[in-house]
Amino acid sequence: MAEKNEGKTALKRSWFQELKAEFGKIVWPNKDTLIKEAIAVIIIAIIIGIIVGLVDRGLILGLKELKEVVSNMQAG
Repeated sequence: MAEKNEGKTALKRSWFQELKAEFGKIVWPNKDTLIKEAIAVIIIAIIIGIIVGLVDRGLILGLKELKEVVSNMQAG
């Protein structure tokens, strides 16, 4: 039983050592790059939000018109 627990502890220890080694390989962006990329993401998100909003508004108006045309055809 003690051997089983030692094996689990060794696995956890090696996993954390590997994790620490992998974190050491990460290339973190400098402040200027981080700011430029963050601004780019925010601007693109705003643009996509506007596009989706316009498409949504267009579909709503188009479906209202289509509904009116169909109801006028049935009434007339």
